[in-house]
Amino acid sequence: MSHKTPIISSNGLWVTQMAKTSARTYSRYNRAALQLLAALIRSERLKQKLSAQEVADRAGISRSLLQRIEKADPVCAIGSVFEVATILSIPLFEQDLKALDRALTTAQQTQALLPKSAHKPRKEVDDDF
Repeated sequence: MSHKTPIISSNGLWVTQMAKTSARTYSRYNRAALQLLAALIRSERLKQKLSAQEVADRAGISRSLLQRIEKADPVCAIGSVFEVATILSIPLFEQDLKALDRALTTAQQTQALLPKSAHKPRKEVDDDF
């Protein structure tokens, strides 16, 4: 779905710009996980007495993106969310870097054993009448 948004162009004239609005839905589990991570990020930032601008600067993102992360906006880039969590020392998978590396190696080894892509089995045509 999209709608037209009036904006002022560089020459001062009103023009319309097509703005996309996402009709994407997310599962309850996904929304709950996002809200939990957002709450952990915000509460840890406040516990450490860091301003939104300070954390945003350290993460290399805008303050408005950090605010969207703290509001559990599901379209924020996962790398930005993970970077903010890391800066605030919020564990995501493994707290120990060596344990994280071992888990990553195991996941990569498992992935190497799997096919490159998933294909549904083809049905054989029974044309023997």
